Amino acid sequence: MGSLWVPTAALAALIFAGVSWDAVAQTNRTVADRVYTDAQAQRGQAAYDMQCGVCHGATLGGGLAPPLAGADFLRVWATRPLADLVDKIEHTMPATSPGTLSRAQATDIVALMLKAGAFPAGAVELGGDAMLTQITLVGSGAGSPRPAGNMAQVMRGILFPSSNLLFNVQNQDPGEQKIGWQPGATDFSWVNWGGGIYSGWELVDYAAIALEESAPLLLMSGRRCENGKPVPVDRPDWVRFTAELAEAGRAAYRASQSRNRETVAEVTNQIADACLHCHEVYRDKPGGTTADPSNKAARCVP
Repeated sequence: MGSLWVPTAALAALIFAGVSWDAVAQTNRTVADRVYTDAQAQRGQAAYDMQCGVCHGATLGGGLAPPLAGADFLRVWATRPLADLVDKIEHTMPATSPGTLSRAQATDIVALMLKAGAFPAGAVELGGDAMLTQITLVGSGAGSPRPAGNMAQVMRGILFPSSNLLFNVQNQDPGEQKIGWQPGATDFSWVNWGGGIYSGWELVDYAAIALEESAPLLLMSGRRCENGKPVPVDRPDWVRFTAELAEAGRAAYRASQSRNRETVAEVTNQIADACLHCHEVYRDKPGGTTADPSNKAARCVP
């Protein structure tokens, strides 16, 4: 149990299990077919300068946020329909005020992105859901397995809440009676439903398992950081930090089986150390700016 944990071929197969794959798209057009106009790209430039450039860079080359043109961008978006890209911009951008861009503006920004990527302009503007759904950046087909989320999304969706549940054992006894969802007695809630069905100690078990089981996801090839930089999955220190996280999850599960609050509280120090060792190298970066106070643009690079 104390040996260094490293990914194996068998583990790699497990890592990819459940990962979303690009569907076999039934499309006949790509952006090489001149699907936008120069005038549309100019409108996109105006919207981009006002809403996007501060994060994605004046030339779409990335910075605080990922690049919107070039090889790194294509690795993520190449075989997906343009409708997905327009949807993301319309509903989640800009990060400081998501949902403030109209669909027309989002489509114009995509036209700018195509121009920045040196895809040729044509005589007909890009637009309309049917058209956007039928066009991909490059030819599509059966896709390769790829990560569905960036590093921040995996952290915040799995590792952060699971770790916090374990840390909370320091302040609250998992063996205490919980008040949660009760069929017929309280309104249904997806949040309270899980809390009401499973005991506190079961939830501690599940959080510990989540840490160990999700650690290999941090080694998945092709994953990007929030700023668009590749996760350094081949660096020995990154592999070591991931191994520490997996071992911390195993230790937490063993502690949870004792059903002893103090035992679990003690092992949270191991979880904190595993997180800290990685954060000191790859996350906590000095040199922030007013626009990027925590210097996210420098993350994922030692």
